[in-house]
Amino acid sequence: MKNSFIREKLVPPGGVDKVLLHSCCAPCSAEIMDAIIASGIHLTVFFYNPNIHPRVEYEIRKNENIRFAKKRGIEFVDADYDKDRWFERVKGLEWEPERGKRCTVCFDMRMERTALYAYEHGFKVFSSSLGISRWKDFDQVTSAGIRAASRYGLEYWSYNWRKKGGSERMILISKEENFYQQLYCGCIYSLRDTNQWRLSKGKPKITFGKTFYGFDAEDSNSASSNLHPPS
Repeated sequence: MKNSFIREKLVPPGGVDKVLLHSCCAPCSAEIMDAIIASGIHLTVFFYNPNIHPRVEYEIRKNENIRFAKKRGIEFVDADYDKDRWFERVKGLEWEPERGKRCTVCFDMRMERTALYAYEHGFKVFSSSLGISRWKDFDQVTSAGIRAASRYGLEYWSYNWRKKGGSERMILISKEENFYQQLYCGCIYSLRDTNQWRLSKGKPKITFGKTFYGFDAEDSNSASSNLHPPS
C-alpha cells in the first residue's frame, strides 16, 4: 500500500510547520496522521472525546489511537474524559437524529477544547479527523472547527481528508493495523439507535471490544465507524 500512490505535499493555512489534530479514533485519524507527517509537518494528536460511552468503549478507542501514534513517533495528548459536562451540553437533545442539533453541540464542544489547547500551546492551526467519515456531515464538522478557531484568532484547516484516496487508505491502514472497528458513532444515544437498527435487521446488539478490521470486521469495505445509515 505504501508504495502504490504518490502523496501530494500538503500545505496548512499560512504555511505553518506544526499542526494540532483533534482525533476521534485511530481508524479515522491514521491516514490523516500519515498524510500530515509525510508533508514534513510537525504533528501533535489531541484526544478529547467525552461523547464516547460507555467507559470501556472509550478506553479501547483511545488506546488504539495511542498505539498508532507511538508507532509513528507522534506526540499524543490525552485530554480529560469530560463526560458529565458533555451530558450537560446535550441535555434536551437526546432524541435528535445523527447529523442533527446534538451532533452540532457535540462537535462544538470538542472543537472548542481543541482550539483552547492549541491557543495555550502555540499552535496557529488545528484540524480534526471527524470529517473523514462518510457518515459525518463534513460541512457540519468544518463549521464547528471554524467557530472554535475564531475564538482564539486561530485557523481551522478545513482540508477534505476524504478526497484523493483518503477514505480508501483509511480502510487499508485500518486493516493493516488490525484496528478495533467501532460499530457506532460513540455516544450512548448513537448506541441506542444503532442497536435498535441492528435488531430490526436481525443482528445482535453491539458487544464491546470484539470486532477488528482485517479479522472479523462486519463490513470490510465500510469507510465508516458507524455501520448503519444515519437517520
